[in-house]
Amino acid sequence: MPMQALPLLNQLFRVAVARAQPSVCLPPHLHDLPEVPGRLVVLGAGKASAAMAQAVETTLQRERPDLFSRLEGLVLTRYGYQVPCERIEIVEASHPVPDQRGLEATQRMLQVAQTLGEADLVLCLISGGGSALLTLPAPGISLDDKQMLNRQLLHSGATIHEMNCVRKHLSAVKGGRLAQAIFPAQLRTLAISDVPGDDLSVIASGPTVADESTFEEARQVLARYALTVPKSVQWHLESASNETLKPGARELRDTEAHLIAT
Repeated sequence: MPMQALPLLNQLFRVAVARAQPSVCLPPHLHDLPEVPGRLVVLGAGKASAAMAQAVETTLQRERPDLFSRLEGLVLTRYGYQVPCERIEIVEASHPVPDQRGLEATQRMLQVAQTLGEADLVLCLISGGGSALLTLPAPGISLDDKQMLNRQLLHSGATIHEMNCVRKHLSAVKGGRLAQAIFPAQLRTLAISDVPGDDLSVIASGPTVADESTFEEARQVLARYALTVPKSVQWHLESASNETLKPGARELRDTEAHLIAT
């Protein structure tokens, strides 16, 4: 590569990163938020989710004070990534291997989701890292077992699509299950992608969008990489019948999902 090209490439890189900052890419997606008589709740997870929450607060305080006054929420980000927010609670947890703090915050998030009704609106802020941060194992699977398998996946050579296929099928919130809990409230997901192909169902394991992967595909991934599977995980993948949320599900009726940066 000619040395004279390096300054230009460096400039292009910096411009691209600047365009993906939540303070830049997120506000345009808040201009048409619907008026709802109920609550405006922000939920989210990812390494950028705290910065995204801050952008939501700053924008609504400036442009929609009526909505800002009713704003509440909870987002999960990585340790060291917290930023100041006034009305949205920021919780830091472990990434890339989940921890107890992430599990407890995810439980709280699910509890909030289950209190919502048709008069409410949820903004779900999703970014890379959300799969590890948003952690709530399916019934019968312990956090220890989830951590053990997650470490193996990270060192297996599996693609992010393969890893997240497994994660979705071991989770009580991923693969559209958070959307199921939010229903019948209106739901708008804003996502920043860090995955090849920018598939919304793969970013943070798609907690609020439809998922076409299956338990069988998750089992195939584990077999392909010859992973040591905890008995609880093996039993769940072989016995569970509650698939992830599929396209056309009624819980997706009043939902939108937007990719705001890649």
